[in-house]
Amino acid sequence: MSDRCSWCLGSQAYIDYHDKEWGVPVYDDQVLFEFLILEGAQAGLSWSTILNKREGYRKAFANFDMKKVARFTDKKLEKLREDSGIVRNRLKIYSARSNAQAFIQVQEEHGSFSKYLWGFVNGKAIINKYKKLSDVPATTPLSDQISKDLKKRGFKFVGSTIIYAYMQAVGIVNDHITSCYRYKELS
Repeated sequence: MSDRCSWCLGSQAYIDYHDKEWGVPVYDDQVLFEFLILEGAQAGLSWSTILNKREGYRKAFANFDMKKVARFTDKKLEKLREDSGIVRNRLKIYSARSNAQAFIQVQEEHGSFSKYLWGFVNGKAIINKYKKLSDVPATTPLSDQISKDLKKRGFKFVGSTIIYAYMQAVGIVNDHITSCYRYKELS
């Protein structure tokens, strides 16, 4: 196996995520919604924490069915604050519902969230050429733009840093370092 991005070498779960998911272009709205919720939950925490709780999130948030999550009652959301399978931050839990509602509005306006999101890059992933992890930015003018637009639409936990991580996760940008075997596969 060729070199991998060094950030993923902490655990097998990280390596699997890096090798199979990270940076792969995603066009499926349910998967895009899942990553939006997971990236928001990750704010201030490590991605490994979220990966380890991913199944808990799937169970708690109706397998990321945005229509179901959009209808969650306050009572249901409060009950989720007792669920050790997820991050029990009240604002993050409640943001899943408001984000589901905003997500559905984007779908109605654009035909799909995928069309909306990929429209920022004219349907074509940005292939960066970073040689080392320290070259990869935390935000870009594009993540600033998408973040600002999402906030205007009522989304929560969508700051520019979270959105850049989201863009990396769903393949809007290929930020595998150039020596990583996945870089060439996804370019």
